[in-house]
Amino acid sequence: MLTLKNIRKTYPGVVALDDVSMEIRDGEVHALLGENGAGKSTLIKAIAGAITPDSGVIDFDGEAYERLTPHLALEKGVAVIYQELNLVGPLSVAENIYLGRPQARLYSQRQVNAMAQAIFDEYGFDLNPAARVMSLSPAQQQMVEICKGISNNARFMIMDEPTSALATHEVELLFEVIAKLKAKGVTIIYISHRLDEVFRVTDRITVLRDGRYVTTINTVDTNRQELVKLMVGRELSESFPSRHHELGEVVLEAKALTGNSVEDISFTLRRGEILGFAGLVGCGRTETAQLICGARPIDSGEVLVGGKKIRLRSPVDAIGNGIGLIPEDRKEQGCILYNSVLFNTTLICNKKYMRGGVIGQKKRRQIAEQFKDYLRIKVPSLQQQVVNLSGGNQQKVVVAKTMAADLDIIFFDEPTKGIDVGAKFEIYNLMNEMAASGKAIVMISSDMEEMLGMSDRILVLSEGRVAGELARDQFSQENVLTLASGMEVNA
Repeated sequence: MLTLKNIRKTYPGVVALDDVSMEIRDGEVHALLGENGAGKSTLIKAIAGAITPDSGVIDFDGEAYERLTPHLALEKGVAVIYQELNLVGPLSVAENIYLGRPQARLYSQRQVNAMAQAIFDEYGFDLNPAARVMSLSPAQQQMVEICKGISNNARFMIMDEPTSALATHEVELLFEVIAKLKAKGVTIIYISHRLDEVFRVTDRITVLRDGRYVTTINTVDTNRQELVKLMVGRELSESFPSRHHELGEVVLEAKALTGNSVEDISFTLRRGEILGFAGLVGCGRTETAQLICGARPIDSGEVLVGGKKIRLRSPVDAIGNGIGLIPEDRKEQGCILYNSVLFNTTLICNKKYMRGGVIGQKKRRQIAEQFKDYLRIKVPSLQQQVVNLSGGNQQKVVVAKTMAADLDIIFFDEPTKGIDVGAKFEIYNLMNEMAASGKAIVMISSDMEEMLGMSDRILVLSEGRVAGELARDQFSQENVLTLASGMEVNA
């Protein structure tokens, strides 16, 4: 159905695609894998007409093009669900789904809502067509993006990290949607860093590394270890790092916290501990973190650090008390996109680096260089604007910024969202090292394997309240989902 021949694309200081050739067969689910910066996003933008390759040919059904426009790609039946969502917040769900369609102007709002509802009913999406997109969770917005592609009657759909914001039950729904689309003859390119998903839903796999084509292989003919080696160019264990240190005293305590859509949240966090926050999307995990990190006002309740009650009027207060947040939304809350990697990495560096009330430029560069190398942020220069980086590398910059501040208590909200397998393990090791050095960590994650593999304890939230707590000997996906659903776990 689609053949790419010798596609090359360069940006200032970066070769994004270097003579890439590959084929996509009609009706298959084809995985596109590689580390952050491997060229995956650039390749799909070329197919969608969002960028023009410097050279090469894109062949659709025997018709060759040196470049595509978004309009021409749409005519060819291409629909893209980008990792970074493209939605208009003030508009409704239905309006976003049919935005830009000339024929939609012929319908009333009621008819457009009904058309959207028909898609929801057919594919099992729990969405309100009249709801404003800005009021939806990231997971619900991801579903809206998927519905946009379905509504186009696309025959070629590209899904870029479609499960990155989805909870376990929502991932299962997406897999059902993919099966229905495949049954209708839709061809799908599936990009994901979660290899278990790749083995579950794809027919073939193409691997890119450093902008170059590596290989294409049948999914049934490979395994996780081989794929990881192909992607990173070296042997790499995907298991979670072992942890042997003792936990220390309580460093953070929340007492009956209420506000920001949560109620009566109480828990403790000990030095050296990784406490997992689990639950379904919208359960209050992120909302609780925002209260403790000063991003939202607390209506009632207390936060204690080292046994002393603290006042949290803003994130500055939280940082001053040694509390930091790696937010879920890197573009809106994590980075200043049109500033440099150097600026972002050293944005909240604390007073220990200051001399005469300021941090010298030489020291800033040392700090930024250290974390660029440690997290393997692919960037030609520390002066590169963050907006020009891939989504995964933007996420690494957010992690680097918080790590560079050397805080005692850190909330990781979906820390490996959009991160490749090599960087994931590096971040896990970094979290492990931080905990071993006495830092205290709260990890919010929709990745069940990550939650069970990294946590010392798991606090499960449901509908804005604490539903229960699991010790390590109680860890299981079944127990987490039972509590998240509002039921009790059997002893």
